[in-house]
Amino acid sequence: MDNWLKICIVVVFAMATTGNEEATPAKLLFSKQILNKYLVEGMDIVIKYSLFNVGGTAALDVQVADNTFGPQDFEVVGGQLKVTIDRIPPGSNATHVVIIRPSKFGYFNFTAAEVTYLPSEDAAEALVGLSSEPGQGAIVPFKEYDRKFSPHLMDWLSFAVMSMPSLVLPYALWYSSKTKYEAIMTQKKDK
Repeated sequence: MDNWLKICIVVVFAMATTGNEEATPAKLLFSKQILNKYLVEGMDIVIKYSLFNVGGTAALDVQVADNTFGPQDFEVVGGQLKVTIDRIPPGSNATHVVIIRPSKFGYFNFTAAEVTYLPSEDAAEALVGLSSEPGQGAIVPFKEYDRKFSPHLMDWLSFAVMSMPSLVLPYALWYSSKTKYEAIMTQKKDK
């Protein structure tokens, strides 16, 4: 009977503690990453936005906006800089990728993107957050990038043409003297 009473107390206590738990509102972790190793004028730059919900409820009406890339400096090739995601469940993530093409070279400050969302279904006010900042990056001119990373086929072809005389001329002289020597040796053997 004493054990039965202890078990009942433990069960009642466990039910009382689990019944008082409330779901925590949605909290989004937001990061912005530039996936390219080299940022080159006129070539595509891939930017990845990652959202992760660490809260206990779903984040609703999630809006991501990035005003960093103005139309005078960048052209949007793929994706959108302003995106709306209806719902991000708790413990899950959402990603969005944008491809842009810079029209100028030089240093550029990549600032944070902004996210607004409702932390729960009954929330009246939207929360606003910022992403991580990639910081300042150098956009390299295409000519400099091409000079470093192109296969330089014309350079190698011109090198081969210019080095041919120094290789072919000694070989031709050796071959002519070799054939003359062999001709003399065959004449001596025939006698």
